[in-house]
Amino acid sequence: MEQTVALGGLTLKNPVLTASGTFGYGTEASAFGDVRFLGGIVVKGLSLEARPGNPGGRIAETPCGMLNSIGLENIGAGRFVREFLPRLPWQETPVVANIYAGDYDEFAELAAYLADQEGIAGLEVNISCPNVRAGGARFGQDPDMAAKACAAVREKAGDKPVILKLSPNVTDVTEIARAVEDAGADAVSLINTLSGMAVDIRTRRPVLGSVIGGLSGPAIKPVALQAVYRVCREVNIPVVGLGGITSAEDALEFILVGARAVQVGSASFADPQLPFSLVSRLEELCEELGIESWEEFRGRIETE
Repeated sequence: MEQTVALGGLTLKNPVLTASGTFGYGTEASAFGDVRFLGGIVVKGLSLEARPGNPGGRIAETPCGMLNSIGLENIGAGRFVREFLPRLPWQETPVVANIYAGDYDEFAELAAYLADQEGIAGLEVNISCPNVRAGGARFGQDPDMAAKACAAVREKAGDKPVILKLSPNVTDVTEIARAVEDAGADAVSLINTLSGMAVDIRTRRPVLGSVIGGLSGPAIKPVALQAVYRVCREVNIPVVGLGGITSAEDALEFILVGARAVQVGSASFADPQLPFSLVSRLEELCEELGIESWEEFRGRIETE
C-alpha cells in the first residue's frame, strides 16, 4: 500500500505525526525510535521569546487521561532554530513549528521568522491561547478573531503551509473551521485539549497550580472523533485528527471519518515508542483489512 499523504502543501511518507507539546523539540525521542520514519514532527509550541510557564503542579492523572497546565513554557523560537532544528532530519521528515502569540502582530512576526527557516516545512497555529489585547479572550473561541490570527500568519508564511489547531471549547467548532478556511488556512488540526480540573478533598485545594488545565488522553477520543467528522463535512481543506489516539485502530477511525492524517499526543507519555510503532502497525492493519489506498478508505464511513 502506498502510504504517502498530501497535507495542505506537505508530502508525508505516512499519515502519522506527533502532537505539539508531547514530543519535545523532536530530538528528545531519539532513544525510542528514528524520527525519519514518521510522517511529520510537530514540535513543542514556540513563542517569540522564552516563557517560564505556569508554577507547579502542572500535571494531574485522571481516569483514562491527564490534565496539564504547562503554561506554554518554551525556549523561544530563536533558540529552537539555533540549537534544535539543525539536529532534526528535516530533509527527510517535515518539521512543523507550532506557534502561539498574544496578538496579531506577534503572530505575524513569529510566522515571518520561522517561515524564513529552511528546515521548517509548515506552521501549526495554536489559537487556544489568549489575546492579551482583547482582555484575555481566546483567539480560537471567536470566528472573527480566529480568522484574523490565521490571516496574520498566512500573510507572512510565504509558501509554507499554515495549519490552524482548533479548540473543542466552543459552541460550534465547524464555525471556527470555516472562518479559518476563508482566511487562508491550508489545513486544520483538531482537537486541542478540553478544559478541566481536579481537586484534592484532603487539602481542599486544586491539584493544578493554575486550577484549570487541559484534558487529553483516551477519555477525549469520542469528542475528538465527532469534531473531526463534523469539520470534514464543512471544509474543503485537509483535516488532521488528534485526541486520544493510542493504537492503529484509533488512527484508522479518524481517517475513516475523514481525517487526512493523525497526531499522536498524550499516549507518548505512557509509551514513548508509540508514534514509531504506530507507523508499522498501521500498515499491517491496512493489509489485514484489505485497504489498498487512503483515498479508498478516507471518509468512507457509512451512516445510513
